[in-house]
Amino acid sequence: MKLRLWSCLLGIMVAGTLPTIAQENSTVNFDKINIKDFSLEGVNVDTTYGAVVLADVGKSSFITNKKGEFSLVFKYQCRIKILHQKAFDIATIKIPLYKSTKSDNEETLESLKATTYNIIDGKIVGTDLEKSNVYKEVMDKNHSLRKFTMPAIKEGSVIDISYTIQSDFIFNLQPWTFQSGYPKLWSEYNLNLPQFFEYVFLKTGPRQFDIKDTKEKFQNFIIRQPSDIPAFSSETLISLSSTNTISRWVMKNVPAIKEEPFTSSLNNHISKIEFQMSGVQWPDLKHIDIMGSWTTAGLKLMQSEDFGSSFAEENKWVTDALKTMGIEGKTSLEKAKVIYSYLQKNIGSLGSRDIYLTKPLKETFNSKKGYVPDINLLLTLCLKKAGLAAFPVLVSTRAHGYAAMQYPILSQYNYVVSKLELDGKVFYLDASKNYLGFGKIPSYCYNGPAAFIDMLPATEPLHTDSLTEKKITNVTLFNDDKTKNGWVGSFMSLLGYEESSGIRERINEKSKADYEKILSDAYSGDFSIDNIKMNDLDNTDKPITMNYSLKIERSDDNNIIYFNPMLKEGIKENYFKSSDRKYPVELTAKIDESYIFTIDIPTGYVLDEVPQSTRVSLNESEGSFEYIISKNEQSVTLNTSLKLNRTIFYDDEYESLRGFFDFVVKKHAEQIVFKKKS
Repeated sequence: MKLRLWSCLLGIMVAGTLPTIAQENSTVNFDKINIKDFSLEGVNVDTTYGAVVLADVGKSSFITNKKGEFSLVFKYQCRIKILHQKAFDIATIKIPLYKSTKSDNEETLESLKATTYNIIDGKIVGTDLEKSNVYKEVMDKNHSLRKFTMPAIKEGSVIDISYTIQSDFIFNLQPWTFQSGYPKLWSEYNLNLPQFFEYVFLKTGPRQFDIKDTKEKFQNFIIRQPSDIPAFSSETLISLSSTNTISRWVMKNVPAIKEEPFTSSLNNHISKIEFQMSGVQWPDLKHIDIMGSWTTAGLKLMQSEDFGSSFAEENKWVTDALKTMGIEGKTSLEKAKVIYSYLQKNIGSLGSRDIYLTKPLKETFNSKKGYVPDINLLLTLCLKKAGLAAFPVLVSTRAHGYAAMQYPILSQYNYVVSKLELDGKVFYLDASKNYLGFGKIPSYCYNGPAAFIDMLPATEPLHTDSLTEKKITNVTLFNDDKTKNGWVGSFMSLLGYEESSGIRERINEKSKADYEKILSDAYSGDFSIDNIKMNDLDNTDKPITMNYSLKIERSDDNNIIYFNPMLKEGIKENYFKSSDRKYPVELTAKIDESYIFTIDIPTGYVLDEVPQSTRVSLNESEGSFEYIISKNEQSVTLNTSLKLNRTIFYDDEYESLRGFFDFVVKKHAEQIVFKKKS
């Protein structure tokens, strides 16, 4: 399998010179609007999305504030043409701001101006946003939004938005997204970076910059002397000279990003650039390493009250809890299973959030409820206290996007599971989901490398290629000797674990009767099912075996009977309908499905036609499909299987994958034909 790095282009951003490309500028003049801004004549752009971003430009720079310290200033300008009412949601603007939990300091939104322009009686008329229509929405303890909807919006409007964010948090350098749900004619980001500050920058998406240039510029700053120099007071102001690096990135005619089936997260493929502060180098002083290594990041996490500091405490309450669970006299594996099962059944999950605790672990245990990190860090602590080798693992879920393991950027992770090492085996555990068995975690946690947190942190290989969704189905239909006008028989399917987990989750949220109704409704017309049994439904360590009786009525008045042997198990539509694809296909697991179907030839009929047997492969060894028909005087049997031996297929492999499933869909639609004896 050919490997490619789509997701991250990594580097350290410091003062220096990059290759220069001849500069170009947007045709949009943000200081003035004219009639040309209302027309897209001569512009090659996809208008089906209902709006077009004519230009958006961001500029980040550093200034010194009243305290004699550095602050970040981010200036934003955007002009959008609205073509259709289906795109009116683009006129609702959300501006995120950061706030410190250690002080009342918060980023400030300044110089906000938002105007909607319409052509009325041949003249351009602007309607300004009223300040009273800007609302604050608190997201969490560190983040809030300023939210507003543009006034006087209608089809044909042009909207202008501009604002400035001033921030004392120099680690919070604004990211930039060049691509969105609407096409952009011009997207530009500028950064004026003093030589003192170092940032890791991460570019995602396969699209390259149309313009990428840098230049150097001298700038003088008056700042307070860094306080780690004993010879100077922290109140002493000094003049610092800097050779700033001014970088400019531009993408032109950027298509809208759209949701595609079997994509882990658009966040992995959208064109954007993000920053993480890695260090500070003041003149003639020792380099300050801010980001550190995974070793230092892991140590800080395990010493943090919001993560693992309680692991180092005596925790007598855990010892008492383990006695209550009844682990004494059991083997190590039995102890682990008892602890896992107890917490899974007794601690209710409040849902998912980031990687940090919401309350002390003892409080989670006593209150019998908590979020994912609360529950799984509690699980890890209990396992450790029982003398087992357990460790927390940081995960970035599929919807959250890939994590770049090269740098310890903790904001890239949004989920915590527990890792247990026992007798040379590794078990990943998630006690926050009551539908998961021991040694199972949600499939959405399999999203590339995860971070194993210990004295020597390491990469955990949680790749989708390590999962196989295996399903075996057997259907047998006999002539109904009672009614003489139909078939009766049985359906048995050993489901895949992921499908089983989905059923368990559905039943847990609704009821068993609700799921059985869904199953019955999947059959229609002359088909009916009865005696539904789900073996191992409550045994989450095993997949479910589905059993039920089938009855199919038919009229013997028909001279010809057409019958699709795949029943509801066939693939009716190609998963990959689009003729082309911009992003990789990312499945949650490899596929291994087998289906055996046997049907009696109806009394009074003969077998007239059967589908042709066939075997095809996908790129030799990457997948296979078999459809084998056998027959005798009494019955017809179909033996079919579908396998995919990979989970990720890149864009230049898409056509062959799509063609493979085209063939599968056509074969699954073919029918057996019975003809009445003459």
